[in-house]
Amino acid sequence: MSIVTEQHVPAIRESPAPGPAADEGLARRLRALACTAPLHDLDARKANLAGEYGAYAMAEVALAAIDLVTLHMDFDTGADHEEIVARLLPRVAAQARERTTTEHERVARWVLENLLNVGSVDRGFRAVYGTFDIDGAYVRRDYDFKLIEEVPGPGGGVYLRTTDEAVNVLVGALDTDVTSAQIAAEVKLEVLINRGRLADAQLAAEQARYRTVQYAETLRRTLEATRRDVRAVDWLDTVPDMITEALDHVADRYRHENAILTNIRRARDESEEAGHRRRAAELVDIVKDCIRRHTQLQSRLLEAGPLFRAEQDRQAFAPAAARVGVDVFGQLLAPVLPQPLESAVRATDAFFTHGTGLRTPNAVRLGDLIELLVTPPAPREHLGAEMPEPDLVATPDDSRFSAEQFEAATELLDLPADAPRRLSGLLADAARRDPDLPHLLVLLAAHAASPPVGTAYRQGEQRLLFAVDDGTELDHPDFGGADLIVGTALLDAAGMAADRTEAP
Repeated sequence: MSIVTEQHVPAIRESPAPGPAADEGLARRLRALACTAPLHDLDARKANLAGEYGAYAMAEVALAAIDLVTLHMDFDTGADHEEIVARLLPRVAAQARERTTTEHERVARWVLENLLNVGSVDRGFRAVYGTFDIDGAYVRRDYDFKLIEEVPGPGGGVYLRTTDEAVNVLVGALDTDVTSAQIAAEVKLEVLINRGRLADAQLAAEQARYRTVQYAETLRRTLEATRRDVRAVDWLDTVPDMITEALDHVADRYRHENAILTNIRRARDESEEAGHRRRAAELVDIVKDCIRRHTQLQSRLLEAGPLFRAEQDRQAFAPAAARVGVDVFGQLLAPVLPQPLESAVRATDAFFTHGTGLRTPNAVRLGDLIELLVTPPAPREHLGAEMPEPDLVATPDDSRFSAEQFEAATELLDLPADAPRRLSGLLADAARRDPDLPHLLVLLAAHAASPPVGTAYRQGEQRLLFAVDDGTELDHPDFGGADLIVGTALLDAAGMAADRTEAP
């Protein structure tokens, strides 16, 4: 006899499929749109001004204001309010030249006040966007941000500083890692300069400068938080790692920018077009400003450690407060909750009778007080969530010579230090390998006629290719000029090591 048992298999409940907002990338794009909303709102609200202001593009003026404040603020101070208004006037006047100067100034001040959000309680903007939680439920979230804020200066004045959100709006990215964005912008700048596209290179240089300002702003906020409360900042792991990475970043960028500066000056001096020379001169000023800002950032990074130790001593040995405030949770809420209602009412009535002033506050009920106490603060980072590594599009290789040809030319020019050769003999060997290889060899030999000895010495190179003209004419059907003597020189490795030891 067989017994058949019925097994009850629980039904599998399918979880709701997450919506498109579950993608964190979409949430970042929604926050990006929120940061641009105040700029678009300016053009929508200019009709409310008393007068005819339809001729003005308020969003353009707002972007120019963010640009000016970003470039004029320093590490310790910000930009002067009146100076920004004065520098905005030419841009505003260009949009409506027939209007009066008084109207131009009013438009500039109106745009700047709206970027500060004058009139609101915290002078900030708020946007609401939706996302999905772990259970698949649609949740609306608040995103609070500022574009320009007023900060006190060391001399007692009030200055303007742009926030990270404003810089991200200016350069067209949100929640971008500062270090990777800086490196990508400078690599792009170098490629554009080498290709002679100085107009695009100027835009890339300006973006690199904005990222430098944002990096310094992150350090400044960390130091300010340390001055307020040394325990609020992780000086055990996070900040020391950040300082070490920042110092390495500054050193790399400084070497990179000096090389870029050399290429720009060469492009400026060799260009025959007035437009190219003008753009190259502007690029020189921008890259010089980047170098200045990196130097200033390096000095602040070196001062961060002593500042932490000084603040630690000051805050650890500061005298205690003369009067201690009432601990609402420990002295009122915790003892009252286990008590019956009759006992709790007497305690709360006595507290609010003596704790309230002449004006009754909004939250006088215990239920409202509990809600305020148990609601956790919403964490918010300065730079937002971590952004994944961007997919960079590879620049198409339009070089005339291939990598194999470069390797073949390098092999031919790898000469012993005591056995230089004539260029004519090298050209004959190159022609037997590849018909186009002699053209590349001539270019490399001409470059070696003026070898960068100082640069190779500072970079620690052991060998250097050189070419010398002894007056012999080159006998070749395709090339003319001198039959150069091409050879390899050995550099003084011991002297270079001694210089690097003495430099620190």
